[in-house]
Amino acid sequence: MIRRLMAIAATMAFLSACGGPAPEGKAPAKPTAADAPKAPAATGQYKPARSPTLEAVRKRGYLACGVHPGLPGFALRDARGEWRGFDVDICRAVAAATLGDASKVRFTVIGAQDRFGALQRGELDLLSRNTSQTFARDAGLGIAFPVTTYYDGQGFLARRAINLTSAEELSGARVCVQEGTASAGNVADYFRVRGMKYRAVMAASEEQARALYENENCDVFTADISALAASRSLLSNPNAHVILPDVISKEPLGPVVRREDPVWTEIVRWTVYATLLGEELGLSARTVEQARETATDPETRRLLGVEGDLGALLGLKPDWAFQVLRQVGAYHEIFRRDLGQDSALRLDRGLNALWNAPAPGLMYAPPMR
Repeated sequence: MIRRLMAIAATMAFLSACGGPAPEGKAPAKPTAADAPKAPAATGQYKPARSPTLEAVRKRGYLACGVHPGLPGFALRDARGEWRGFDVDICRAVAAATLGDASKVRFTVIGAQDRFGALQRGELDLLSRNTSQTFARDAGLGIAFPVTTYYDGQGFLARRAINLTSAEELSGARVCVQEGTASAGNVADYFRVRGMKYRAVMAASEEQARALYENENCDVFTADISALAASRSLLSNPNAHVILPDVISKEPLGPVVRREDPVWTEIVRWTVYATLLGEELGLSARTVEQARETATDPETRRLLGVEGDLGALLGLKPDWAFQVLRQVGAYHEIFRRDLGQDSALRLDRGLNALWNAPAPGLMYAPPMR
């Protein structure tokens, strides 16, 4: 009897685990689509993460961007008072991606020593001010460097008349350098490692350092090579000065954001990647509208918002990258007009060439998929 009761109990437990017996006179219900294992959601079905910064930008109707007070090629007002330059164009590209209008930027002049404070206090949405990514800045200030826009290095500007061929000849020299920058620490390291003496002539700003150098209060001026090229273009006789061949540091320059908003970090990162992919795919501000109508390449179609809706993952409209390319341009256009052959600086692409260029550089964007 006990065995029979145990067998009945086991049978009932089995039926309960299987959902119980089917109702009398009805066949067991067939599994429905709802019962099937869930497949990963399609790209367009993901709910975009929230970006407080993006929401604030859209609510006020403009991007607050911090820039250099006046560095040719990177950030400088023209004769009409309009901001021009490489860092300025990065700000405009982000405005095009987020607001659909590259002109909706308010530029704030930021000094070297307070650039991170202004960002941390929430006075800026984006800092785009020839700023180098370093370990201490990245890890210790609550900020993030989404992407490198310009690979640079520190060098020395000297008068051609003194016939220097290398920075190794600078023992005992007076060196103009801007305080509160990575350049001051780099030059100290350079001389100390080589057992060379030098005297630092500190300046509060790039403009003051340039004036001290031009008035011969120092023998050489040290800064990022791109900044030296900019400063040389402003001297009374640019051809009388030469940038020495030595590169004494790595200076990956790029925009800076607050670390607390990772979605905004991705928006800035992919805005820059869109300009690089635009160049890689052969697009330009002049051709992108036609490409949007005629392109058959899947990656081009995804980039321009014709196929899929990748922008939704960051809370952006489908045509966000199209607007960046149409209004600001691909990376090669931005570089050429601000820093390259169409500018006063006439800098070569060098490390800033695409990874697959005839003379390969370091610029590489992940695929748009």
